Amino acid sequence: MEINNIVTQFINTGNYTLSPINDGLINTTYLLEDLDQQKKFILQKINHSVFKQPEVIVSNHLMVNELLRSNNYEFQIIEPIPSLTGQLLVKDANDEPWRMLSFVENSITFLTVPSLQTAFEAAKAFSYFLNIVNTEKLPAIEDTLPNFLNFKKRIEDYKKALENAVPHLKESAKAEIEITNQLISLPEEWIEMEKSNLIPKRIIHADVKISNILFDQNHQPLAVIDLDTMMISTLLYDFGTMIQSYTNTTHEDDGSAKNNFNPEMYEAVKKGFLFYLKEKLTPEEYAHLDYAAQVAIYIQEVRFLTDYLNGSVYYSTKYPEHNLDRTRNQLELLKGLRAYLSY
Repeated sequence: MEINNIVTQFINTGNYTLSPINDGLINTTYLLEDLDQQKKFILQKINHSVFKQPEVIVSNHLMVNELLRSNNYEFQIIEPIPSLTGQLLVKDANDEPWRMLSFVENSITFLTVPSLQTAFEAAKAFSYFLNIVNTEKLPAIEDTLPNFLNFKKRIEDYKKALENAVPHLKESAKAEIEITNQLISLPEEWIEMEKSNLIPKRIIHADVKISNILFDQNHQPLAVIDLDTMMISTLLYDFGTMIQSYTNTTHEDDGSAKNNFNPEMYEAVKKGFLFYLKEKLTPEEYAHLDYAAQVAIYIQEVRFLTDYLNGSVYYSTKYPEHNLDRTRNQLELLKGLRAYLSY
């Protein structure tokens, strides 16, 4: 079996167990237990179609880990584990890259936010992590996902998709297209602030969903994980996507959701995010937190709608209207946030 050949490049025994971990959307992940040494690891195939330069992921991870260690980081650090020949990436027969990472014992994860307190603790954990990695001159972190945060391109891609969409898709999404077009100028201030360097460049995590925090049994954070999307951008993005992810009272696939924005969750996340970062944020960053939350939700909605109009070629879908339901869900979330903020 192909995966056995990968395993034996990392551990010197055939006495092991391998269990799939199906929470992730991009990479293929397994829990690997070396029964001889009684040690557990994370074995992962990096999605080469998404991450074109997996070696950049590895180099970024090493640089961030060094920052954490040199600044007395108190959470556990996820370490890349070299192969038996000292390689941090190994290739399978299909030239797909694999890696092994350290495992945090007695940890749990959440796919959705279980409580206001846990949301606060998660946001606080990310705040601590981001504060630590931004304590000195930025290292040479490379972008693992070029143009991922290029909001100008996101809008251009949407307009192109709208122009080229087949008639029945445009008709089905008529109401959603109308609202999207009404709000089309929403990201413009963000784009201009970045263009004019009015907000500082920072190291960001860029995937701050709650499942990327490992908790102990008492719901206290143990580790920040999944550093694959680390890049240089604005902290406003991490705050915005935290709000987009945590404040939704239903699943993002629920297209019939109404009143799915939780204002108490919003305040809990903001409080956690500011716990370590309030003094670090510039006045411009602080003043634009509420705005950033709106933009993050809007851009995610635009991405879902763009993919729907393109025939659903990017996001995995289970039925023809799946991306349209996701679009509707995000629009309802944005509606609730803007009402709460009195927009």
